[in-house]
Amino acid sequence: MQFFATAPKGIESLLKTELDRMGAQQIRQVASGVHFEGDLKQAYRACLWLRTANRVLMPISSFQAKNPEELYDGIRGTNWNDHLDPDGTLAVDFFSSRSRVEHTHYGALKVKDAVVDQFREQFDRRPSVELLQPDIRINVYLLKNQATVSLDLSGESLHKRGYRTEGGMAPLKENLAAAILLQAGWKEIAEQGGSLIDPMCGSGTLPIEAALIAADSAPGLLRDYFGFLKWKQHQPDIWEELLTEAEERETRGISKLPPIIGYDADSDAVRISVANLEKAGLTGLVHFEKKPLSDLTPHPKTRERPGIVVLNPPYGERIGKQKELQKLYREVGGKLRAEFQSWQASLFTGNLQLGDAVGLRSKREYTFYNGAIRCRLFNYRQLGTGADATPPRRESQVPRDWVAGDEIKGFVNRLQKNRKRLKKWKAVENIDCYRLYDNDLPEYAVAVDIYHDRVHVQEYQAPVTVEPDKARSRLNDILSILPDTLDVPAENIFLKVRHRQKGSTQYQRLHSEHVFYEVREGACRFYVNLSDYLDTGLFLDHRLTRKMIGEMAEGKRFLNLFAYTGTATIHAALGGAASTTSVDSSQTYLDWAERNLALNQLKSDRHRFVKADCMPWLKRSTSQFDLIFLDPPTFSNTSGSKIVFDVQRDHPVLIKQAFDLLAKGGTLIFSNNFRNFKLDPQITDSYELRNISRETLSPDFQRRPSIHHCWVMSKKSSD
Repeated sequence: MQFFATAPKGIESLLKTELDRMGAQQIRQVASGVHFEGDLKQAYRACLWLRTANRVLMPISSFQAKNPEELYDGIRGTNWNDHLDPDGTLAVDFFSSRSRVEHTHYGALKVKDAVVDQFREQFDRRPSVELLQPDIRINVYLLKNQATVSLDLSGESLHKRGYRTEGGMAPLKENLAAAILLQAGWKEIAEQGGSLIDPMCGSGTLPIEAALIAADSAPGLLRDYFGFLKWKQHQPDIWEELLTEAEERETRGISKLPPIIGYDADSDAVRISVANLEKAGLTGLVHFEKKPLSDLTPHPKTRERPGIVVLNPPYGERIGKQKELQKLYREVGGKLRAEFQSWQASLFTGNLQLGDAVGLRSKREYTFYNGAIRCRLFNYRQLGTGADATPPRRESQVPRDWVAGDEIKGFVNRLQKNRKRLKKWKAVENIDCYRLYDNDLPEYAVAVDIYHDRVHVQEYQAPVTVEPDKARSRLNDILSILPDTLDVPAENIFLKVRHRQKGSTQYQRLHSEHVFYEVREGACRFYVNLSDYLDTGLFLDHRLTRKMIGEMAEGKRFLNLFAYTGTATIHAALGGAASTTSVDSSQTYLDWAERNLALNQLKSDRHRFVKADCMPWLKRSTSQFDLIFLDPPTFSNTSGSKIVFDVQRDHPVLIKQAFDLLAKGGTLIFSNNFRNFKLDPQITDSYELRNISRETLSPDFQRRPSIHHCWVMSKKSSD
């Protein structure tokens, strides 16, 4: 029988080793998992014993599904009565990649309908849907219109061991913790009697997983639910035999458990750790204690049995501040050198700069993912020897086993060249978000933007001279190579197709996932959304304009017209503006702007947000401002209005209205992104102005000088 065990990116090789050690056959590692063969007992053993896997899937059919009808018919082609009773329960997980049936929820509904309709036709009864613990869980993966239908034997993710009572602030998943420990060499250290200390144990996941590994305890032994337990072909005798064997192995292993210690400065974390330990059935076998890092020394139980220090400090994604964390990581390095000179150490972090701050040279490094966060495991083998630096970082390379044509190789080379060119600049500017590639090669008409550890890809609409199939093929090539080339998981890549936008289509919602990510731009923090809208909430090409506004804003009354998500307002506020007013016709964007304000810990008493169409608002406003930022869209209309704003046609009136609110000696910054824009002569004749379009192009946009137009304007001195 054939099976597939899934795993988070970066863990596949560890999973392959686990399957090999438990006797699986025909093992084949791929991205996101490992294929293997064996009998049903082997599959049950995998569910019970795999420490690094997410799920164990058993394929039962495969067919082509170019449309929803073929998907439905293919599912109906399986005899589901072989697997489920008419009165049973089911759940469906549906995944799609490079296929015509793209919507996962819709695909899952078609699968469910096909199963239910088959039962209704045969028995005049139908199973019901149960999302949490169904009798069977059906997994459908549609890749290039080829569907693979599997039964999920695990039922729910195998990282759920059954011992966690509370998670704490930023818990590691159990299978990730196990992967860290296995890659750190803990299994071999424990077999030699070495100890383990976790100085920042949080909810105790690392020490508890360390105990399960050292005790030879099956990670699934505490679970009371698997996806095969109510499957009609389940063989309970085999399962009971495996459970008995696992219990006997655990009994023998616990008697040889080495010292395992968990410290944390937070008493709540220690309380949660103790509760989790009790639920794991390991009370008294792992020691948890409240202790700050400043007091860290080897526990008396470990002094004669040095081993490994393993820790997962905060790294600024969810808890902690960057400057404070730099000090913390330096303290970690100092403690390891001073107190653990005969020990090994492993540190897991999602921030490479913080990893460097430890001040130790790692012998090996491994990349894992904590959810969507790309992380690094640093293994140190020579503590206390005076090592004071980590080796230089290497740019990601094209995978060695990847075969591609000359064209796509040129695209990959351009990505890597641009990445190297921009690396020092973005570090100096302290930014997370930048444009890596912008239609550099005519064959690959996309823009690739980096948002910290996520990638936003915009496909420019292909000209009529390019065949649709060729354009689609090139886009598929791009999406297939980006994960390895940029070292990001595929789920962190977001694709948009840009058409020429006019009128009401300008800010049309694309999806409704409501997922926001925090990014940085100098001293500012912003929320971006990569899935729901054509734009992300942060116009990258206006980065230097925003910086200039921040430098000019001190003590001034600032007006942000067409404010969008308020990013310029944040720069002005942090730059010391006396007050800010942000005007936009969209309540959605104003709410977003207020969230950005709160993210930067700015109080709202000096910052006003106005929902209004800018031109009518300018007509009726009587306020005066010292600094105005006017950045209108190329085309726009307000909900309920038949009048479409056109920046080329309407900018003279708009600028004049803005100048009516500009105080004596004030400055107006006017910007827009209409490529063929020409400033009206009446504006050049009426105001003092300076074209700063090129001055406001940062290195990532200098290939496209027409990306925006920008002027600094003021009233003529005679006024």
